[in-house]
Amino acid sequence: MGAAAAAIATLFAGSPAFAGDAANGGLIFSANCAACHAGGNNVIQAEKTLRKPALEEYLAGGFKESSIVTQVTNGKNAMPAFGGRLSDDEIGDVAAYVFATASADAWE
Repeated sequence: MGAAAAAIATLFAGSPAFAGDAANGGLIFSANCAACHAGGNNVIQAEKTLRKPALEEYLAGGFKESSIVTQVTNGKNAMPAFGGRLSDDEIGDVAAYVFATASADAWE
């Protein structure tokens, strides 16, 4: 998570704060999401990565944190719902991490 963390720190230095805590989101992502999405990839549907162009194409509601929150909370297709498994704050943190990492093109 080293290069991604550095890119996220750089991204946050000159932009407004996101709703979630991206650093904490990285930890939650590692524990709950990385099995299917390691390095921003997708082991189930290879084209549906967590990289910005794929999120812009496939994420319902467009490329924004609130759309990521909806996806993580409710799941979609093969992705399970994490609402009820993770708190709203944890989901917001994961969304901030995914959004910031994709925005900075920092998936490793």
